[in-house]
Amino acid sequence: MSIVDDLVKGVVDGVLKEILKKTTGRTTARTRRRTRPRTATGTISAIEKLLRPPKKQTSRKRTNRTRSKVKRRRY
Repeated sequence: MSIVDDLVKGVVDGVLKEILKKTTGRTTARTRRRTRPRTATGTISAIEKLLRPPKKQTSRKRTNRTRSKVKRRRY
């Protein structure tokens, strides 16, 4: 009876270690960081970008028309 218990305990311990290793060992996903302007010109251009008026939203119909295959074939 003790041989069976030792065998079961060994298998369970191995499985638990494997599961824990898989869940905690992932370090491939990294957080993206925003790049900041390093020079004065970069800072100025970032400020200018903020001051520009926002682009007007185009309709879905117009966007589809500009992306259409027929229109692309013309040029």
